This record gives sequence, C-alpha cells and structure tokens, in this order.
Amino acid sequence: MQNVLYGVNKDSPAIVMDNTANFGLIWSILKNEYPDPQPELDYSNEFELLIATILSAQCTDAQVNKVTNELFRKYTNAEALAAADLDVLEKEIYSTGFYRSKSKNIKRTSQLILSDFNGKVPNTMEELTSLPGVARKTANIVLARGFGKIEGIAVDTHVKRVSGKLGLTENTDPKKIEQDLMKLAEQKDWDDLSMTLILHGRRVCDAKKPQCTVCLVSKLCPSRLV
Repeated sequence: MQNVLYGVNKDSPAIVMDNTANFGLIWSILKNEYPDPQPELDYSNEFELLIATILSAQCTDAQVNKVTNELFRKYTNAEALAAADLDVLEKEIYSTGFYRSKSKNIKRTSQLILSDFNGKVPNTMEELTSLPGVARKTANIVLARGFGKIEGIAVDTHVKRVSGKLGLTENTDPKKIEQDLMKLAEQKDWDDLSMTLILHGRRVCDAKKPQCTVCLVSKLCPSRLV
C-alpha cells in the first residue's frame, strides 16, 4: 500500500501520495529541463546579493531588480546603507512589500556587518542567521551563490508549493521541508534543486494556474490536474 502525505498547505491538495520513491526520476527530468538554473536577482557582490535576497521575501525578483537597480547606485556599500535615513529607505523599497521591517533589517544588518564582521558579509550559517531579516533561506542562497558553500536547500514559496504538490514532503514548515529534500538529493545538488524548483514553480507549476498539460513531470505528480 502506498503511503499518503496529509498536508495543510493551501497551495497543495489536502491529501497527496508519498511520491519520494520517484524523486530520482523527477530530478533527472527537471535537471535536463533546467540544466543551468541561476537566480534571477541582479547583484555584483556578496553584500548586494544579501540585500537583494532580503528584499525578495514575498516579492518577485523582477520587482526587486527594479528597486535595486537604483538602490545599489545610491548605496554602494554597507557603510552607506548603515547610515541610510529610514524614512527615505522605506520609500525607496516600498514596492517590494513589508517595507518597514525590511528597511529596519537592512539598515541594522549593514550596521552589524560593519561592527561585528569587519565590513564583510559573514560566510557561515550561524553568523548569517544572526543578522536581522536573515533566515535559513536567505543564508543558503548567500552561502551558495556568494561563497560557493552548499550547506542546505533554500526553501521559498515556490519550493514549498512544488515539493508539496510532487509529494516529496508532507511538511509545510520551511525548515522541515528543507530537511526532507536534503534526505532525497545529494549535497552537491542542493542549491541546483532549490533553483530548479523555483524556476519550475514560476514557469510551469503556477500557484493559481498550474500548467499540467505541458509539465514534463506531470505523469509522476500525484497532484496533476490531467
């Protein structure tokens, strides 16, 4: 008898088959479809990557790029953002959403980078997650893309939704989803897996209108609509 995952994720069916046995085949197909998955955020150094990723919470990368295109011209380093006027910064990042908390986190994070890390973005999970506005998702992205260190899997809303629909996890908590996916994939693939699921979620497995008819893994997906 096949195992069944009972989930409460509003983006997934209430009951989804445990499909982890098909992970290898699903991953093989998706790797072929997205051979070089890259983040769609624009940045030129580790600090810009960190700030852009903080801004990307509950916001599209396209919108973040519009904002950071001007933001990084004005604030060229941690010193500049650490000294930023909060009222002005709020207006500058307003369109990314949650602008009050994001502006406070960005300013305070910049100050801590100067005071505690000699002006450099820290490169360990423990240090990064000690910064305001930086949880494991952001830390994983910065470590992987900024420092080439693969320590986990970044779980955003797309990874949460797609992995749930594919029956690869029964959990809705990002930390638990990350642990489930880490057990399935080899460590060298963790960052690519995250980016692949993100891209698949954006381009095919849309939250409101999943394109199951063109999805290459639909026949292996217990949540398919066709």
